[in-house]
Amino acid sequence: MNTRALRADILLFVTAAIWGLAFVAQRVGMEHVGPLTFNGIRFALGALALVPLTMAMEKRRAPGNAGADRRRMAIGGGLLGLALFAGASLQQIGLAGPQLAGFGLEASTAGKAGFITGLYVVLVPLFGLLLAQRPGWGTWLGAGLAVVGMYLLSVTSGLTISFGDLLVFIGAFFWAGHVLLVGRLSPGLDGVDAIKLSTIQFAACAVLSLIGAFATEEITLSGILGAAPAIAYGGLMSVGVAYTLQVVAQRDAQPAHAAIILSLESVFAALGGWLMLGEVLTTRGMIGCGLMLSGMLLSQLKP
Repeated sequence: MNTRALRADILLFVTAAIWGLAFVAQRVGMEHVGPLTFNGIRFALGALALVPLTMAMEKRRAPGNAGADRRRMAIGGGLLGLALFAGASLQQIGLAGPQLAGFGLEASTAGKAGFITGLYVVLVPLFGLLLAQRPGWGTWLGAGLAVVGMYLLSVTSGLTISFGDLLVFIGAFFWAGHVLLVGRLSPGLDGVDAIKLSTIQFAACAVLSLIGAFATEEITLSGILGAAPAIAYGGLMSVGVAYTLQVVAQRDAQPAHAAIILSLESVFAALGGWLMLGEVLTTRGMIGCGLMLSGMLLSQLKP
């Protein structure tokens, strides 16, 4: 492995760790603010964090390159923001322990949410059937392993599933739709426009989340200040720093390496939940996580 590929793998590993630990921040933030408030401020920070990167890359853009059509960018960014809003909202509400407990419902844990959200990598190639694509054997085997793993991780012996896990699972379908939208919108974009598109989608998600927060949640300054460290991590580190690292790393990373390393996001979520929040997985749950991770890897490496 050459030096550039090794550096790329290290950066991707750091990216996966940042994203995985973000599930811990999302759980902690729910002790102070509502889920939509958390997401609204988080994605607003994420959008602002990408502005300096966009401006710096714009200055280095080749002369005469006018970039993508503004109308296409606005519509595409809005659609991506809508899909992101749906997936992120369901995920965040599923992690909202204090809020769901008030309704007698059980929230998901950071570890569980990390693995369940990761199912989108299995769903993406399956959704390809709707686009007349033919998934390979790895996709079908991966989907089978993921289904069995999901059952062991989240479904009890009484055939019930916690409300939080169910919301995160539904959110995985929107994450998969988001990936497919990116695939339709990104061809032909250069690096500058790709980051502009991301900035627009984060801003759109922030606006939608804040509208929902003002309509349904109580927003207080003390709550925002209490959740500030978690919000800052979720917005600046998870969105700003990690996204930038991913963009830099994937220029030199081997696709197979990138797929494997980024799948470790769910493992870091489980480790973070255990070390920082005292979350414990049963033996049945750990087997389920192992099967889900295997399914994710198969669906990416043999799609």
